[in-house]
Amino acid sequence: MTFTFGIYPGGLLGDETSVIEPVRPDDPALIAAALRELQGDAPEFLVRAYRSYPTGEHTPERPEQYAGQGRRLDLVLQYRERSGESAGWLDFVRHTVRTDGGRIALLQICEEPNADLPVLDGSVPGVRRALAEGVVAAKEEALAHGYDLAVGFNAVPVFDPADTFWPELGSLADERFHRALDYVGLDFFPDVFRPLPPDRLADGVRAVLAGFRRDTARAGIAASVPMRICEHGWPTGPGRDEARQAEVVEEVVRTVAGLAAELAVSGYAFFGLRDADSAGAGLFHHFGLLRDDYSRKPAFDVYRRLVAELTVAPAASKA
Repeated sequence: MTFTFGIYPGGLLGDETSVIEPVRPDDPALIAAALRELQGDAPEFLVRAYRSYPTGEHTPERPEQYAGQGRRLDLVLQYRERSGESAGWLDFVRHTVRTDGGRIALLQICEEPNADLPVLDGSVPGVRRALAEGVVAAKEEALAHGYDLAVGFNAVPVFDPADTFWPELGSLADERFHRALDYVGLDFFPDVFRPLPPDRLADGVRAVLAGFRRDTARAGIAASVPMRICEHGWPTGPGRDEARQAEVVEEVVRTVAGLAAELAVSGYAFFGLRDADSAGAGLFHHFGLLRDDYSRKPAFDVYRRLVAELTVAPAASKA
């Protein structure tokens, strides 16, 4: 199976209630250089970016500037229309495919639609329908224009057996949805919001991925549909040293890649490239492989090495 890597290249991110602006503006030349180094000789490396509906705003700005030379976009279309309308949303999805389909490898419909937090799509009325209809619209448009892009969506782990997201999605997911769905994504941050003993990290990762497969089955999604890790990270900062971040990256990535055959895991993306504020006191300021001045933390070289070692290219996977 193909296994590809990627990263969110920005410094901007959100916590549970608001968006955190980076203390230093993006430097596209330094970002591009870091992406080239992380990619190394891998034939494909994905650049994760976000485009919001209805504003059309991008995070990071002009993500297409980082595409090329084997780098393609892992583009997330965020549904932020509080009225819950869908006609304009579906036009937005189709327009994105028509205009940008050639540089997109993955098109993710909605961002964490099962997370009811103000900065995420799960707090928006009608998001489940927007997700189900958006997947179909995106795939139909891609096929009509001959674009080779994978359409999917993501979610976060749910530990509440009474949660209704997956069965409700299943009730909306018709045959067209299941034909259109190319992957399902997982955002997870083990040992960040629920601390784990170091010797339990790998077991925790395995348990979350296996549980996510059980959750997707509740929506009628087949176990053969590839799973991707769309966002994973471990912040540094007060009480969280950089050496431990490097250890977590190594252990989580190797554990995820080791489950590729068993759980049909097809890729992993780190969140994110650069700290929002390396001097900040908050947990959300320090997720980067680089500090806010673009200097390296040890985890940068660890991730670069893992990409080189564990990437499985499409041609190689068919051999």
